[in-house]
Amino acid sequence: MAIHRDFKRDWLTNPRSEFLAGLVVALALIPEAIGFSLIAGVDPRVGLYASFSIAVIIALVGGRPGMISAATAAVAVLVGPLVREYGVEYLFAATILMGIFQAIAGLLRLDLLMRFVSRSVITGFVNALAILIFMAQLPQLTGDALNLPTYLMVAAGLAIIYGLPYITKAVPSPLVAIVLISAIAIYYGIDVNTVGEEGALPDSLPVFHIPQIPITWETLVIIAPYSLAMAAVGLLESLLTAGIVDDMTETRSDKKLETYGQGIANFVTGFLGGMGGCAMIGQSVINIKSGGRHRLSTFVAGVMLLILIVALGQWVALIPMPALVAIMIFVSISTFRWQSFLEIREHPLPSNIVMIATVAVVVWTHDLSMGVLTGVLLSGIFFAYKVRQLVRMDVRVEGRTHFYDFGGEIFFGSVDLMYEAMEFNEDNIDKVVIDVHNAHFWDISAIGMLEKIVARLQKEGKEVEIIGLNQASASMVERFSDHEKPFESLGVVGH
Repeated sequence: MAIHRDFKRDWLTNPRSEFLAGLVVALALIPEAIGFSLIAGVDPRVGLYASFSIAVIIALVGGRPGMISAATAAVAVLVGPLVREYGVEYLFAATILMGIFQAIAGLLRLDLLMRFVSRSVITGFVNALAILIFMAQLPQLTGDALNLPTYLMVAAGLAIIYGLPYITKAVPSPLVAIVLISAIAIYYGIDVNTVGEEGALPDSLPVFHIPQIPITWETLVIIAPYSLAMAAVGLLESLLTAGIVDDMTETRSDKKLETYGQGIANFVTGFLGGMGGCAMIGQSVINIKSGGRHRLSTFVAGVMLLILIVALGQWVALIPMPALVAIMIFVSISTFRWQSFLEIREHPLPSNIVMIATVAVVVWTHDLSMGVLTGVLLSGIFFAYKVRQLVRMDVRVEGRTHFYDFGGEIFFGSVDLMYEAMEFNEDNIDKVVIDVHNAHFWDISAIGMLEKIVARLQKEGKEVEIIGLNQASASMVERFSDHEKPFESLGVVGH
């Protein structure tokens, strides 16, 4: 019964809106797939076939309905050196291995690592991607494309996209913009860049193709580093995008299933003469804004992409690029989290630094993974510093006994505070009591520091007593202490 409900929800809910949303996405995918092919240094059909294959397969096996996956720039920039040095056949093999690596990642539940990506990193990721989407449109607005008709068409496209929903929402406004602007450009013969000028469209269906490469250890050594990088970047962008779509639709996705789905899609795509890909936040936003929420819209996007480029290629080639530029500018504006400007005044300084650093690194390097990695590292550093500040110490002397009362989280980032609080070589002290009732030891650095302190005090001839070591901390001592004797003599191990 649950399977029936899921099928009805994913494939039969509001089919008209889902179909139209998928059609809009398909049209917007064409120039991007061609552009990504050029970035990778391959024939346009490689990117177009990949976008078709990945979109259709993800629609069937992915974990985030409504999210669009296809050939992407994030993956394309990684494979350029491989194609230049070894050829496109090695790219197909690397894409297959990329899928295998992603399937292994799903088996290892690496999707759970996304829990360590803070909200500030996600905000920075979204804003940086919005900036990159806008920057990607600049070549169509400068240079040879710098003319009045281009700017008028872009303005008209934006006017339709933003204005039509106030009149009717029966048809996605981006689709209406494409149709109207294309009709005007063709009828009046307006001289602007067209889709056909971006690259030749294929005129045949993709076929099963086994990469023509030697099956040797040397080949694996060549492609494995590229495949691993493609798999990591692809999953990172896909899982982050899935979280963003979750927020936009106020629904949940299955990140584990999405990880497997990305692996399957790329594995199959490699055998169809396509390049690797992942989720696309820009196209996903187009889909969601156009009314696509379920698997049908994603499936339609892939299928219609193939139909458009193979059966209707001569007409699709006439679509003016300004119409698609208007859509992508709309996506950029919709993607950017404008509220983050106001939140800068309210959020803590470390959160703002993480967000801004993520944006800066992504925009500077055009590498989403580097930006997210920077943000995660900074988040970890700030978190460790914050936890370090929670360490509490109370020191007092009663007669010839020195009492140390420690509280908080003792780990590699705070052990120095514990050591600096200790007084050594005290002539008037015979006994030291270390009370850790309110402390918790997290790692081997904490255990090693406690061991170091006890050993030094005993070497000085002092009696040492540790009280309050909880079960979890005592277990850490028992497992990781290099010298258990000091702790055994104190009666703390295993208590």
